[in-house]
Amino acid sequence: MTTAPTDNDEDAHTLRVASQISAVSEADWDACAGVDNPFTRHAFLKALEDAACAAADEGWVPQHLLLEDPAGTLVGCMPLYLKYHSQGEYIFDHGWANAFERAGGSYYPKLLSAVPFTPATGPRLLVRAGEDFARTARLLLQGGIQVATQYKVSGLNINFLTQREVDVATEMGFLLRSGEQFHWLNKGYADFDAFLEDLSSRKRKAIRKERREAVANGIEIDVVSGADLTEDHWDAFHQFYLDTSSRKWGQPYLNRTFWSLLGERCGNSVVLMLARREGRYIAGALNLVGTNTLYGRYWGCTEDHRFLHFELCYYRAIEWAIEQGLERVEAGAQGQHKLARGYLPTETLSVHWIADPGFRKAVADYLQHERREVQREMEYLDRFSPFREAGPHVPDEGAV
Repeated sequence: MTTAPTDNDEDAHTLRVASQISAVSEADWDACAGVDNPFTRHAFLKALEDAACAAADEGWVPQHLLLEDPAGTLVGCMPLYLKYHSQGEYIFDHGWANAFERAGGSYYPKLLSAVPFTPATGPRLLVRAGEDFARTARLLLQGGIQVATQYKVSGLNINFLTQREVDVATEMGFLLRSGEQFHWLNKGYADFDAFLEDLSSRKRKAIRKERREAVANGIEIDVVSGADLTEDHWDAFHQFYLDTSSRKWGQPYLNRTFWSLLGERCGNSVVLMLARREGRYIAGALNLVGTNTLYGRYWGCTEDHRFLHFELCYYRAIEWAIEQGLERVEAGAQGQHKLARGYLPTETLSVHWIADPGFRKAVADYLQHERREVQREMEYLDRFSPFREAGPHVPDEGAV
């Protein structure tokens, strides 16, 4: 751990860097993280570290930033990692790395504030309730720059953060980057059929047909959560995860130990959709639930059945979210095919502090053009909304 003052006045705060999240009490961390987002809670991040998924051997070196007031109370924190590659981030900067290294620079290591392997929007500048958010967020960002400078790394990246965090960061000179995902928004639907009635007739008929065909071969769906989760469920799901990860990434980011820890420590946040045929599980989709949002994370199968992916990942998620009165479903990274299933294009955000002035200017120019292209694409895709009264999609206030 290192310590450093972050203010020059008599009310100076202290910055610490923790090389593992277990060095911070769960109560203190979660007093800053809050309860809305399951991924930034102490238990989830600790499960990743304890399972050695977010670990030095995997290129993720925890360097969590802790901000304490003069009385020693943790008033702010930021999940932070020293990264030796760009895998598992979902904000792609490989092109930046190649360009900087061709110019003679060293892009790695870099600092990253994110939830490992999790492209879900949520807080990254975690501020204890009752504290001045803007001031505490600035201190955390100043601390991140200070650590990046001390470590002599290429920069500090903060991925999938919220709009109010972006506002503070960009005022401090961080560069803004836009991305796109597809999210489903609950308009107060009474049930899934009420949602379908909001769609055009053609889309409504197509979804009903897909749902029928998905379970036509004697397939039954189990929804498992909390105390009902067993090691047998995780054994099955790990096989589904391995099937998908081997095709998408070449090697899995998460190991079997992680699933057990997830169920043990975060089971009440887990919603596991499992497809069963002839007495055995053949496919599954993992979701985590926050206060207002269901987050779709992983899918996999050992048998290929038409439309089963859509049923487990999209339609069951919508159905469950309506039943629970949730405001939205985030269906993970990318995927324009989600649009036809009621998931609308939604902007995601990241911010970046780059140490080298020349490289910073080049990235700033690139991002200016990229943001325009992302906005154009979202406006274009909105024209193909499946809803009967298609029009520009305006997210809820404060949502990204």
